[in-house]
Amino acid sequence: MESDEKRVYKLRSQALARKEEKRERYNLRKRKPWQRALSTPPFPRFHEPPPPPAPPRPAAFPDEPRFEVTSDQINALVFGYLKDSGFSHTVFNLEHQPEFKNPIDESSIRTGALITILAKGFQYSEMEANMDSSDVDVDGDYIHLEPIDILTKDVHSLKQIVNNKKEKAKELGNRFGRDTEHVQVHRQGNEGPSPMDFTPSLVSPSCEISDSDLYVLEGHSLEEEGELLATGSYEGQASIWRKNGKLEEILKKHTGSIFSLQWNKRGDLLLTGSFDNTAILWDTGTWECKQQFAFHSAPLISVEFRNNTAFATCSEDKMIYICSFGESQPVYAFSEHQDEINAIQWDPTGTLLASCSDDRSVKIWSLELGTCLHDLQGHHEAVYTIKWSPTGPGTINPNKQLVLASASGDSTIKLWDAHKGHLLRTLNGHREAVYSIAFSPNGNYLASGSQDRHLHIWSVKDGSILKTYSRGGAIIYHVSWNRENDKVVAGFGNGIVTLIDFRSAVEASTMY
Repeated sequence: MESDEKRVYKLRSQALARKEEKRERYNLRKRKPWQRALSTPPFPRFHEPPPPPAPPRPAAFPDEPRFEVTSDQINALVFGYLKDSGFSHTVFNLEHQPEFKNPIDESSIRTGALITILAKGFQYSEMEANMDSSDVDVDGDYIHLEPIDILTKDVHSLKQIVNNKKEKAKELGNRFGRDTEHVQVHRQGNEGPSPMDFTPSLVSPSCEISDSDLYVLEGHSLEEEGELLATGSYEGQASIWRKNGKLEEILKKHTGSIFSLQWNKRGDLLLTGSFDNTAILWDTGTWECKQQFAFHSAPLISVEFRNNTAFATCSEDKMIYICSFGESQPVYAFSEHQDEINAIQWDPTGTLLASCSDDRSVKIWSLELGTCLHDLQGHHEAVYTIKWSPTGPGTINPNKQLVLASASGDSTIKLWDAHKGHLLRTLNGHREAVYSIAFSPNGNYLASGSQDRHLHIWSVKDGSILKTYSRGGAIIYHVSWNRENDKVVAGFGNGIVTLIDFRSAVEASTMY
């Protein structure tokens, strides 16, 4: 019969194990496509039987030395990953397994080593699939593969995917000779403006950006507007950097990954949102925690200042809270979304809050009414991001209509009349999920980046594609404009930042 002490220890261990297993499943299931690609590799079993003999090496690498890695070395890398990720219970159990031997000093394993090695392995597999078996060179038309294909398919299958994509691209290329852009107008009774669906099946070659209009920023050396830069880490720390690259401060209080952070306009407060379900306000003078807000029951996805002291938070718990510095309870709580909320953003006046969710909806909330003003339905997949136009009352473009843009996994972008809640038009130009959108400062243009590795610049007035760029070689996760409305910065999944000059597009378009 077990003693009370052993029984209590067993119950505690089981509870911790269940909690950690739930956390691991939760993180894997809930991360967005851009977080899921490489940050959550499948965990190998630690004591699998020896793998079968490796197949003969391809002829493309006849002189390359054979590379071998032991199971103990793999275990050490996984051990380092689990420790960095905060899985303390799993680390404790692993350390006390009699079969586990760590051949490497754990302090010498660099942070993120496993992720870095996996990323290089993905790149190698992709290159191998693009390689002509009769030569050592990669084919001219390089085709990028999805991580899930690399994980689940052998080299032969990957080569077949590459060949199929090249054949489709060739077929599309043969059709580039004619104008393929057209506009469809759909009437919806007397419900306001008529939405316009701009549906280009292909983009004209005349819209392609030339190499002379590109600037590749390999060192990420963009000029900063302020004196400090804040970054959040997977380890739950926020780092503060000077313009010269010097580390100013490390903020340690969160116990989970930081996925969102923002300065207030005055610059005296920094807001961070974490996977530990909390948001923290930091004093930028002393770098002390001024207040920690623990209202959510699941990880925070986004935080957004309304003014210098009030802000909104959204979470995977389907809740939105409006909080204020010094208040112990939320000022407002909104709960009408049916799935996790991916983004929130205040309109230029700070009176309306927009949100988007995996439930495929976009909602506009009124603080004056304290409720949902518009429930915007129309997307067929999860809505990943939203952006307000810099137009309307309280902006430098007060005579232009206030517009809300939403981008979705259904590959479309929708423009909404924010006050009436009507769909203005749908932008159909991408072929896969759209992850980032940005209005130009004058509100005339919209840039978008997608999983299809295309960046489009649209006319907000008529929904046409003015320019497009598709040679970045990776998924586009971020787009942003300069103040002069003629350049866009694109951040790619391969770590490259490109500055794209759209001056010719601006000069050729009709201003309004």
